[in-house]
Amino acid sequence: MVKLPYELWIGSRYAGLTRSKGRGKKRDRFVSFVAGSSMAGIALGVAALIVVLSVMTGFQVQVRDRMLSVLPHIQVFNPSISAQEAVESWTELKAEAMKNTDVIGASAFVSAGGMLARQNILKGVQIRGILPETEGDVSDLPQQIIQGDLNSLQKGSFNIVLGSRVAAELGVQMGDTVLLMSPQGSLNPSGFSPRMRQFHVTGIFSSGHYEYDASLAFISVYDAAVLFRDMGIAGARLKIKNMIKAPEVAQSLMETLSPHYIVRDWTYDNRTWFAAVKTEKRMMFMILALIVAVAAFNLLSSLVMSVKDKQADIAILRTLGASPRSIAGIFLVQGSLIGILGTFIGVGLGCLIAYNIDVIVPFIENLLGTHFLDPGVYIINQLPSQVELNEVAIVGITSLVLSLLATLYPSWRASRLQPAEVLRHD
Repeated sequence: MVKLPYELWIGSRYAGLTRSKGRGKKRDRFVSFVAGSSMAGIALGVAALIVVLSVMTGFQVQVRDRMLSVLPHIQVFNPSISAQEAVESWTELKAEAMKNTDVIGASAFVSAGGMLARQNILKGVQIRGILPETEGDVSDLPQQIIQGDLNSLQKGSFNIVLGSRVAAELGVQMGDTVLLMSPQGSLNPSGFSPRMRQFHVTGIFSSGHYEYDASLAFISVYDAAVLFRDMGIAGARLKIKNMIKAPEVAQSLMETLSPHYIVRDWTYDNRTWFAAVKTEKRMMFMILALIVAVAAFNLLSSLVMSVKDKQADIAILRTLGASPRSIAGIFLVQGSLIGILGTFIGVGLGCLIAYNIDVIVPFIENLLGTHFLDPGVYIINQLPSQVELNEVAIVGITSLVLSLLATLYPSWRASRLQPAEVLRHD
């Protein structure tokens, strides 16, 4: 039978993991309560940190995926030519771009701002001219059509597919007509006349991203080229194997394509948003890590109390031959066990909540009769969560380091106690 070092046995007893029988039982209960409160503080801090980081990661991934279900991974266009010229020559651009092994899909596009009018209602929108037969190669738009048919956007049809929120704000339904006005027009004696055209509503889509459902409209790429001519941008939209590598692939395309072309990846227009989310996530980690730090200070104070309470025991152990290092080891074991158990309990609790937040949050919302996320403000209407193991590891290691640091001073103080002084006063 393996005999454990007495430092480990005594330290586990002081940590409340084992109890003695007899006279010291009441004192052990107090020590166990103090140790348990320290352990609970560490566990709650770690759990809160894991849950918040998982929710922020889930929010970032959810918004990114919904954005890229509509937005292209990469756009390639030549600003020196008209939209009509770009549409007519886009197949050559596609052939050049597809030579890159990371590119798996391409489709023509025209993008410009416009104004939709219906009776007395005006709505500014972003108009996207697309090829319905190849749009599925670069986006999820064909799967997001909730009414009508994307294939209705044929050349010369002057049909339009609206976002669900755009349709609701304009009060239009399938088969209705809307007036699309282009900022490009002509000057006449009476003033400026914008170019206008009536379009038939032949489809409504819902991407799940509030901003895009409330600001996007799709028409045929050929109709867009006729309507906007020298306005907006036109070229090819590309889809790549790994969206995370979009900046690297864009740089590679810039080196291989003609210098007349401009290449933009999806991070270009959304760089500020993602940088803000990344900064916010880093700051939240630092703020919530203070909860773990407070728990570590609580552990330090409880160990100092334990050293004060166990002065007589320390003096007796010293007179029996225990070295200062062994005394320090006892309280190192005590603090380490509290920190380790608190960290593992917190990691387990945090992961349990994070993995089941899609069940927990709706239950709380139904219980309180409220809804936490307004899609008009937060883009999404459900609280997402994605547990990243590297983040869990960082939180766990941070908690363990803070807990171990909190044990150093009390252990050193216990090892410095002089048995003669203690026994004389006791």
